[in-house]
Amino acid sequence: MTNTQKDALFILVKSLSKSEKRQFKLYVGRLGVNTDAKFLALFNLLDKMKGYHEKQILDSGIVKKSQLSNLKAHLYKQILVSLRLNPVNQNIRVQIREQLDFATILYQKGLYKQALKILDKVKSVAIEHEEKNVAYEIVELEKIIETQYITRSIPARADELAVQAKTLSSQNAMTSKLSNLSLQLYGMMLKVGYVRNDEDLQQVRNYFEKQLPNYRMEDLGFREKLWLYKAHLWYSFLTQDFLSSYKYATKWVDLFYENEEMIGLNPVFFLKGNHYLLESLFYVKYPSQFKDTLERLENWSKDKSFPKNDNITSLAFLYINSNRLNLHFLEGTFEKGLYLVNIVEYGIKKHKDRIDEHHIMLLYYKIACLYFGNGDNKNCIAYLKRIISNKNLKMREDLMCFARVLSLVAHYEAGMDYHLEVQLKSTYKFLLKMNDLQAVQKEMIKFLRGLGDIYPTDLKNEFRKLYDELKKYEHHPYEKRAFLYLDVLSWLESHLTGKPVKEVIRLKAQAITR
Repeated sequence: MTNTQKDALFILVKSLSKSEKRQFKLYVGRLGVNTDAKFLALFNLLDKMKGYHEKQILDSGIVKKSQLSNLKAHLYKQILVSLRLNPVNQNIRVQIREQLDFATILYQKGLYKQALKILDKVKSVAIEHEEKNVAYEIVELEKIIETQYITRSIPARADELAVQAKTLSSQNAMTSKLSNLSLQLYGMMLKVGYVRNDEDLQQVRNYFEKQLPNYRMEDLGFREKLWLYKAHLWYSFLTQDFLSSYKYATKWVDLFYENEEMIGLNPVFFLKGNHYLLESLFYVKYPSQFKDTLERLENWSKDKSFPKNDNITSLAFLYINSNRLNLHFLEGTFEKGLYLVNIVEYGIKKHKDRIDEHHIMLLYYKIACLYFGNGDNKNCIAYLKRIISNKNLKMREDLMCFARVLSLVAHYEAGMDYHLEVQLKSTYKFLLKMNDLQAVQKEMIKFLRGLGDIYPTDLKNEFRKLYDELKKYEHHPYEKRAFLYLDVLSWLESHLTGKPVKEVIRLKAQAITR
């Protein structure tokens, strides 16, 4: 039996809105012969089903088992055709493609002049909106037509098309090199997180410098600049140069605000750029600008001119709520942030088919930190358990690592001594297997393992020793990543001062004037 989560057709049907379902039925009903079509009957059945069950489809008598695969493929295609005709999906990019298709049809009918007229017009639109890949396709088709139909209306037509093709090809090649570099760096970030030592740093630096193509800023268009800033951003994140990541994330976002027409055409990149800018501001602890940037992003996402579709809605949910949580961490207002737990849980359920598991685990970790900061260690442990027990999580080993370290601290705070011993052994085994036992983690585990041998009267002194030891790593180029995931120093300060950890963090936030 096909798994519900893996049946593409069932997921597609369930993703349709009421208006999209209505439009599909109207589309099918254009021809009377389609009203009783098997694929429409299958559509109606899938629409009613709560889960995908192949046996239920076969028992309905709509189709034989040998025909089911072909019928599902046909229905899938018809739904996509219907969605393509939906005005909601008719953005500039789709319209350009549509005009190119029309010109191709006219060319195939031998109506060369009409085809060239459409191509010349749509080429200008494509270049204006930075759609250089399709612009290159348009020029290539123009060249083919010109070899068969000499208009003589432009004496230097051949030279003009050759120059355009060369220029667009060069720009697309630059975009491809920069996007490849950005993607590879992003892959490194997901796999191992930040650089851990000089060897890692040198490896990333060598790769970046070798793969970064030569360029002149004045020759770069919007899209090339976008990929250039993205590549620099990921390099900055990997090397933990957060001032640099703030710089390039700002350039990324400003690029959109300087070309506002590109926001509607590239809403995903706009959302991502703002998210990484907020992440950078969080790392450099700039709460005032963080708050302003988040508010501006929320306002844009609600603006009538901002595109609305399932993908954008899911990303907006992910980025806005993730950074709402970060704002409470920055300000130390953990209790005020608890309302977000239900919003995030509901959103994960609603958008589960469009948000990858890695980002879901990140949200769980943030919720765990929210509970930890609020002194609710049992709920903190419950959310961390979702991450630790996830056998399918292959990315961001550092996230898994610090989830385990935070779990140890939470078990200690909750007084779960037996569970703490089990957690210590499990965490040791995991970290040694990862070969990722950093100095901060070593000191934390060493402290927690020795708690049973410390007299209560000596406990505060031991907290002071650990604090002094860890404080040395606060600005260490490779060790500081530990404090990005878990504010260990504030936790220790809470034990030294007798104040709740949320109060310690809130006082620190108030002391920041930026």
